[in-house]
Amino acid sequence: MRGSWILALGVALAMAAPAHSQDVGGLKPADSFASISDETARSEALFAEMGKVIAHPRCLNCHPRDDTPRQGDAMRVHKPRVVRHDETGFGAPGMRCTTCHNSKNVPFVGSSGSIPGNEVWHLAPVEMGWIGAPLSAICRQIKDPETNGGRSLDEIVQHMASDPLVGWAWNPGEGRQAAQGTQDVFGELARAWVASGAHCPQG
Repeated sequence: MRGSWILALGVALAMAAPAHSQDVGGLKPADSFASISDETARSEALFAEMGKVIAHPRCLNCHPRDDTPRQGDAMRVHKPRVVRHDETGFGAPGMRCTTCHNSKNVPFVGSSGSIPGNEVWHLAPVEMGWIGAPLSAICRQIKDPETNGGRSLDEIVQHMASDPLVGWAWNPGEGRQAAQGTQDVFGELARAWVASGAHCPQG
């Protein structure tokens, strides 16, 4: 009888727990961190979870600290060789990003893989370069208007939660691994991070 009561209680608690408190494709939602009472520690933990996406090749490939994008899950130097050219990040005249990258992913003909696409395909500004930087440094870059494109924290949240180019990370086309979770969960984490003081992990 006692065992049956304990089992029933466990089932009831599991059913009462919100479904979205579980991992979504390897990314924990923001309410998973609600039990961390110290606000600074909770904020740092939220950003560390965001880091699973921020430090993923889908983001890093377009956030180099030099002028050359990377490709694929292995983050190879882009072939053919292309360059940022200027602060817009759309490539050099005659070899703009949109020369090959259209408004949507295009599967290769006769073989596996695809050419990634988005209507505004381009590199992030060089001051937003992340490849090789620790997550703590990336966090500070994201917070600083001097290195985040002049955005406020609310605008950073909007960028992460709803920008279609950011959203491409979860729809990268054949031959590429999608970022963890979903853009909705990522945006939720960003909102909670800002609401908790936007603290950066140590290191």
